[in-house]
Amino acid sequence: MAEMTPAAREMRIAFAGTPDFAAAHLGALLDARANIVAVYTQPDRPAGRGKKLTPGPVKQLALDHNLPVFQPHSLRDEEAQAQFEALHIDLFVVVAYGLIIPQRVLDIPTFGCINVHASLLPRWRGAAPIQRAIEAGDVQTGVTIMQMDAGLDTGNMLHKVVCDISPDDTGGSLQDKLATLGQSALLRTLNDIAAGHAHGEKQDDGDSCYARKISKDEAAIDWSQSAEDIERKVRAFNPFPVAFTVLADSNVRIWCARALIGPPHAEPGVITAVDKESLEVSCGEGSLLITQAQLPGKKALPIADILRGNPQLFTPGVRLGSDPQ
Repeated sequence: MAEMTPAAREMRIAFAGTPDFAAAHLGALLDARANIVAVYTQPDRPAGRGKKLTPGPVKQLALDHNLPVFQPHSLRDEEAQAQFEALHIDLFVVVAYGLIIPQRVLDIPTFGCINVHASLLPRWRGAAPIQRAIEAGDVQTGVTIMQMDAGLDTGNMLHKVVCDISPDDTGGSLQDKLATLGQSALLRTLNDIAAGHAHGEKQDDGDSCYARKISKDEAAIDWSQSAEDIERKVRAFNPFPVAFTVLADSNVRIWCARALIGPPHAEPGVITAVDKESLEVSCGEGSLLITQAQLPGKKALPIADILRGNPQLFTPGVRLGSDPQ
């Protein structure tokens, strides 16, 4: 991983982010001895069965390193903006923060605000670029460090790194790859900014797609789609929100599957074959071979383990995919 230059370490940096992907980048800055003067993250959210307010990964990491933490509900608030201005920062580093950065805040730092975005911009702008790239069947993605402006991921690009998407990548595995690439890219960009060598490249708006936020409802499998499309959805939505189908009025989560090319053997959603390791479901085009699933209230398990305990659930001729519960 790149090291920060002395000039880059002198910059007063505020960091903004919330989930694990952002925490990985904050960790890289801390390891590189960056001068982090404040950390911004979203307000704590209820989690677990008791719905207890729980800090996100970025906040927890910041607290572990005794960094000042700010959690405004909005940066449009005048008090939050005044608080931000009082920090006298040189650069605002934003990674998967989840809140809009208004122009007033963008204008405050000496070198503005930069964002680590998990896409080869302008390909996927928006909240879920990793999942949408897999879902769309892209064979490459990457990380773009951009100078933020008031638009949605529309700022000038400062640095890009490319990452191949393998046929078995999931949303989780691809995020891990991009987090590793993004850390080095971020440190290199900070060095360039400190040295006055950072030069932005304008994005071509005509090449952009919108990576809308993932909803739990869209994780429901539509068996009339092709097996290839469904397989990509399964991979994209692993580990969240996890693709699911319905069996006997209960949601069954599908964690791992692969497409079989060829004519369907039955109506979409009908189980056509079951063996010790998998079950085959007919799709609009081809069939889906499911190898790992999760029954309600249970852990995700290989199909072989589920069949040993519940052989009556999955038999040829059973149809999956009634209205989700």
